Amino acid sequence: MAEIICVIGNKGGTGKTTLSHMLCHGLALLDRRAACVMTDELREPLRAEGRRYVVADARSAKAREQMMAKLRNLSGWIGVLDGGANRTETDIALYELSNLVLLPFRDSAEDLRTVIQDLERFPRAHALPSQWPHNRWQLEAADRLIATMPAQLRSRVLPPVMAVSSSKLLLQTQLPDYFPTALNNSTRALAQMIIDMTEHKEHFVYKAVAPSIPESVAPPATAPYQSTIRH
Repeated sequence: MAEIICVIGNKGGTGKTTLSHMLCHGLALLDRRAACVMTDELREPLRAEGRRYVVADARSAKAREQMMAKLRNLSGWIGVLDGGANRTETDIALYELSNLVLLPFRDSAEDLRTVIQDLERFPRAHALPSQWPHNRWQLEAADRLIATMPAQLRSRVLPPVMAVSSSKLLLQTQLPDYFPTALNNSTRALAQMIIDMTEHKEHFVYKAVAPSIPESVAPPATAPYQSTIRH
């Protein structure tokens, strides 16, 4: 039977579809057979041409049942179920079908509140920081945000997937002939972490990624206005 991974969460805009395709692309680069299964009724399926992985349309409950029956007979495959927003009942169904559950969230207080609720609702799930910033000041703010989570939930937060602007290429109808090295490296790292979690049962935990910033060099909360007019 295929390993089943679902990417779900109640809030929209957290990067579920992007992460699903990044994961499948990375798995394919690591010579793993992967299928990205769309379950969101409000999105149009992407074309499979040019992809290294299978793209499947399972937006209805019946289609999802048929797809799961196929995946159960595919040894060595990994099926990634791409969820949608504001669909608690569907999320519960996908959760029950999956071996590994990922809850992506971005570096905002609203995303954090929602992912905390989802972690409490889905005790086997892991929170996955998505499109995490590179800027050192934003990273420090993101680290402080994570630190506000209850300790028992914080231990279920995975290392972040850093923002890669070229990730949007994977959601295009017409794919480029080549993908940037930064995107390929990021997707490989994500895929390897997931493989290690599913096959070797390794446990990954979020660690602060921002360097310690001395008070003396931290930017002021509000910078004073300075005129650019020369007298």
